[in-house]
Amino acid sequence: MKIAIVGTGYVGLVSGTCFSEMGIDVTCVDVNQEKIEQLQQGIIPIYEPGLEDMVHKNVKAGRLRFTTNLVEILDEVEVVFSAVGTPPDEDGSADLRYVLEVARTVGRNMNKYLVVVTKSTVPVGTAIKVKQAIREELDRRGATLDFDVASNPEFLKEGAAVEDFMRPDRVVVGVECDRAKEMMARLYRPFMLTNDRMIFTDIPSAEMIKYAANSMLATRISFMNDVANLCELVGADINMVRKGIGADTRIGQKFLYAGCGYGGSCFPKDVKALIKTAEQNGYEMQVLKAVESVNERQKSVLFRKFVNHFDGDVKGKTVALWGLAFKPETDDMREAPALVLIDLLTREGTTVRVYDPIAMEECKRRVGDKVIYCKDMYDAIVDADALLLITEWKEFRVPSWSVLKKAMRGCVLIDGRNIYDGKELKKNGFDYYKIG
Repeated sequence: MKIAIVGTGYVGLVSGTCFSEMGIDVTCVDVNQEKIEQLQQGIIPIYEPGLEDMVHKNVKAGRLRFTTNLVEILDEVEVVFSAVGTPPDEDGSADLRYVLEVARTVGRNMNKYLVVVTKSTVPVGTAIKVKQAIREELDRRGATLDFDVASNPEFLKEGAAVEDFMRPDRVVVGVECDRAKEMMARLYRPFMLTNDRMIFTDIPSAEMIKYAANSMLATRISFMNDVANLCELVGADINMVRKGIGADTRIGQKFLYAGCGYGGSCFPKDVKALIKTAEQNGYEMQVLKAVESVNERQKSVLFRKFVNHFDGDVKGKTVALWGLAFKPETDDMREAPALVLIDLLTREGTTVRVYDPIAMEECKRRVGDKVIYCKDMYDAIVDADALLLITEWKEFRVPSWSVLKKAMRGCVLIDGRNIYDGKELKKNGFDYYKIG
């Protein structure tokens, strides 16, 4: 079976590589010539555990290729996946220009039956626009070729994307006919040998599932952050509250951790897009608007704790930041709380020293010389008045408190992910603040 995947970002590259790992012939397509040349040379543009070795293995085996030219391979493939970006427009709605351009390219150049699958996260109704774009291009050619469209949203977690794809907890596919259903079932069969977890739906439901899932998870995070802030005011412990409500099987343990806000490429964008989709259909998503508002406020909670500790006198202070990526096991800094903190801290005249195991180059690209880049976690805290933990990388979990005590000028630790024991910190002479 031969397929094409258009877009070589997190979704496209991981999906294409994992399909090739199962013996499927995959060509990944991208308009970015430089990115394709790097991939052809074995240079992987994103950090994702396990991805690089798998790419090299399947390229060597001849099952995985990279090109900038979708047209030249259309006659060879049975399925075309669209995994291009859908960045938010200024009004929060998803920008579909790249999705529709893929559809038009297919319509202009296809010569046989194809299944065109949208893997990008797109609003409900996108499949109709994709089908229309293909049909318009076929009509211009006077061609009467059959094709089908499908929706196959991804549920990959950055930092565990390869594992998620190879062992999915579910695969959602929206189709309109049995022919496309059979094609998609055949494509995913190697991943379903031990447990069939495929869910076939109509296309609008498949498009909605991804937005609804991400919005639900974002809601849980913002709710727990809201509760944590209230716990702090009334003297309750958010970690105890989390354990208590998580023991309720109706609620469960996942996504109940308070922190300094969510970021990344999915939650912020998808919440905004679902709010906009509702507005376009005459409905207001009141809960999601509150989720978004709480999250934006939460990104500055560490800054407020820092300023309050020093009674507002922070100009000239040195602050160490541990973690820059929006979550561990990725270099992705899109919508990361660290970006908000760096902006707030530098505007107040503080010196900011930063360290992240993976995201340093990405931070340099986004922030430039506004901060001091350090070689490791202990270099970052030299002469610091305060340490702010932003991303819960494993290497940050058990630091040497004696080293911190000696190297830092002050003894303030503000824990944005609640990973440390407050009693232990106070015993070692630190002023310790957490979320809730």
